[in-house]
Amino acid sequence: MVIAEVSVIPVGTGSTSVSQHVAKAVKVLNQQKGVKHQVTATGTIIAGKLDDVLEAVKKMHESLFADGVKRVVTILRLDDRRDKELTIGYEVDSVMKKLG
Repeated sequence: MVIAEVSVIPVGTGSTSVSQHVAKAVKVLNQQKGVKHQVTATGTIIAGKLDDVLEAVKKMHESLFADGVKRVVTILRLDDRRDKELTIGYEVDSVMKKLG
């Protein structure tokens, strides 16, 4: 199981607001089977098998081009732990337990 954080950033749209493009990418993600996700203020957390997560990120990235954006910067960070089953909240829960 992989936990990923992805930010898909449209560049040169003529507007400082990018929420319509982010919403389009999240709609694409909503249609992907085999992954769970959580939208945050600065990115989206995705959990699933490595191939499923990478395919979902690719589709999110491409969706902005399909929306007419001419340049897209996608930032992806992967946590691929194979000795233990990870979930979206695993790391947060672990830290919170240690905080008491």
